[in-house]
Amino acid sequence: MKPLFHPSLVNDSFDDPGLFIDFLFEKRAILFDLGDLHLLPPRKILRLSHVFVSHTHMDHFSGFDRVVRILLARDKRLHLFGPPGFIDRVEHRLASYTWNLVENYPVDFTIIAREYDGEILRSARFRCRNRFSREQSTVSPAADGVLLDDETFRIRAVILDHRIPCLAFTLEEKSHLNIMKNRLLEQGLPVGPWLTELKTAVLRGEPDQRLFRVWWREGGAVQERFLELGFLRKEILRIVPGQKITYVTDVVCSAENVSRIREFAAGSDYLFIEAMFLQEDQKRAQEKYHLTARQAGSLARKARVVRVVPFHFSPKYTGLGEELRREMEDAFRGQEE
Repeated sequence: MKPLFHPSLVNDSFDDPGLFIDFLFEKRAILFDLGDLHLLPPRKILRLSHVFVSHTHMDHFSGFDRVVRILLARDKRLHLFGPPGFIDRVEHRLASYTWNLVENYPVDFTIIAREYDGEILRSARFRCRNRFSREQSTVSPAADGVLLDDETFRIRAVILDHRIPCLAFTLEEKSHLNIMKNRLLEQGLPVGPWLTELKTAVLRGEPDQRLFRVWWREGGAVQERFLELGFLRKEILRIVPGQKITYVTDVVCSAENVSRIREFAAGSDYLFIEAMFLQEDQKRAQEKYHLTARQAGSLARKARVVRVVPFHFSPKYTGLGEELRREMEDAFRGQEE
């Protein structure tokens, strides 16, 4: 089974946070956090449809300018999400540049910025042809922290404490549909684009009685059969649990944060979590509202995640990355001293 989502950290563990998640079967990607993006090539930035920012400290938001610069002359809509006050930050950042020529661009690159306060989503639009002036402000509910509800996946957020509100994110595939090729052959059905259409119809919950078009090309002509959706779902599809990827950064190890992270990340296939300090510097971590590597590993174990990836190491430990990883891994395996 090929996973739908391919997550990878943008930078080294000692550099700015950022998690790029590529989509296997679509020409799109999403990004968690907007730190330094110089290692992310333009071809990958051009795939971005949605970006989720935990908070607007410089090491999590400075890459905003690079994204805008690359997408500026493109016919794209970029959706940004962040914590309370995020729309103002986006507006001020855009207002720091002069846009006197952009109304002549042949396309209207648009940014939709949204901020989540734990209950509702506020949004505003910024269009290139309007010199990125703020417009179309709206408010909508965000039940259970759902920021984005797509056909095949959803992205949720939870507010954590970094002395300011800081968002953690989880991407959850609604379900994963596998094609049983042996059953496909038994039914005399060919592979082809119709299989993607079939998966979409099933995920949408369309009725079993619907006649579904199976089509393919043969000898230069289009051939087709019509079969009930329920029959195809039963005979050639296998539904398995989808992927879950969770991203947590810049949080203090408080009882409330621990409880929220444990519930939020529960059962994740991947937990990307900051591990800024060694346990011997726990007091310093508490003062800076960050986690130690041991605390990160312990949280991963309590959440029963499949695998944990630490990042956002303090530069004071340059050259000691393996020690941070080992401390995190020992805690994750329940082997901490």
